[in-house]
Amino acid sequence: MKVIAINGSPNKEGNTFHALSMVGNELRAVGIEFEILHIGHKMIHGCIDCGKCSINQDQKCSIKSDELNDWIQIVKQADGIILGSPVYYSGIPGTMKSFLDRMFFVSGKNGNLFRHKVAAAVVAVRRTGGSVTLDSLNHYLTYAEMIIATSRYWNVIHGKTPGEAIKDDEGTQIMRVLGKNMAWLLKMKEATAGKIEPPQKEEKILFNFIR
Repeated sequence: MKVIAINGSPNKEGNTFHALSMVGNELRAVGIEFEILHIGHKMIHGCIDCGKCSINQDQKCSIKSDELNDWIQIVKQADGIILGSPVYYSGIPGTMKSFLDRMFFVSGKNGNLFRHKVAAAVVAVRRTGGSVTLDSLNHYLTYAEMIIATSRYWNVIHGKTPGEAIKDDEGTQIMRVLGKNMAWLLKMKEATAGKIEPPQKEEKILFNFIR
């Protein structure tokens, strides 16, 4: 089994990286492969609402100026995904937001590629805005019908300079517990494969209130 973690921070080894690594250490401890995909420093275009991903049904975004289509396939092959983000103005940074909008849009318009994968979101913040950002990340996971792992508190860790989050005793515990719980869900899913039928996928019903 393998989990892909998305590092949405521009800093390759900042506090978002350390938070993801703490979760990853628990996964690796029980034999689950773990890899961090650093995208926060890339130039990633926002969604232009062209609808081509829905029309073409090729699991690709029409924008070819970045590596998003390669990343979609990497995430698609994984058993689990973790979204990791710093906090910018009490929200997801623009690069990470562009990445998530396009990746999950393509997934949703191509049969829901990430449905029933085990998932989690973690946030690194200096002071405040962490829970708001975490909520925004979880919107993507719930929309995609993913199985969300939780911890004993909201998945937020505090620190300013790179590595300072390691000193957040409660935050580090949150990440450890999250890793253990995520590993447990992945193991349960593996153990019940072929024994318990997953819910049948339903076609999405769209309803507009203004007609």
